[in-house]
Amino acid sequence: MELLDCLKTIVDPRRPQGRLYPLAPLLFVSVLAVLVGADSYRKIARFIHAHRLRLNAWLGLQWKRAPAHTAIRYAFIKLSPEAVEAAFRAHSTALAAESEHAEDCIAVDGKALKGSFDAMADRHAAQVLSAFTHTEQIVLGHVPIAEKSNEIPAAQKLIEELGLKGRVFTLDAEHCQKKLSRSPGPLATISSFRSRATSPSC
Repeated sequence: MELLDCLKTIVDPRRPQGRLYPLAPLLFVSVLAVLVGADSYRKIARFIHAHRLRLNAWLGLQWKRAPAHTAIRYAFIKLSPEAVEAAFRAHSTALAAESEHAEDCIAVDGKALKGSFDAMADRHAAQVLSAFTHTEQIVLGHVPIAEKSNEIPAAQKLIEELGLKGRVFTLDAEHCQKKLSRSPGPLATISSFRSRATSPSC
C-alpha cells in the first residue's frame, strides 16, 4: 500500500473553504521535505516552492503556487495524531509484509523528541517509544511516553497494539524486572527471557 493512499484515509479537519490544497498530497510532499532536512513550516513551504512543477507532474497536481507556511500549519495543527499514526502504521505494515525479512526481530526503544523541551514553559522534552525492524529498519509504530511514567507501560501498549505474534522483541534492560516477568501481559515472556539470559551463571 503506497504512502499517499494511506494518507488519504486521514479525515481532513479543515472547513471546505480552507481546502485549497488537498490534505493527502500536502502531507506527502511535507514528508519529502522533512526527509531532506526541512524542520519548520517555512522550510516545507520553500521545498514545495522549489519543486512545485516537478511535484505537480509526478502527483497529478495543479498547484499554481506553493502553500504559505501558515496554511501548512493550519492544516497540520488540526490533525488527529491517532489518525496520522494509523495511516503510517498501515504503510509500514505493508512494507514489512513485502520485505524479505518478514520474521525480522523488532527493536523497541524510547527517544526524546528534538526541540520539544521548553524551559520558559517549564516543559520537559517529550518522549516517544518506537518499534522498528532490525534488518529493514522499518518503523512499525510509535506511542508517547507519559511525562510521569516510563517506557515499560508504553512498550506493553505498543506491542499489544501491533498485534504481532511469535516475533522476537529487543528492549532496554529496564524491562528486565521480576515483577514484570511474573505478571500477565505482552512483556512478561520477554522480560523473563532477558532476565535469565543476563543473569550470571553459577
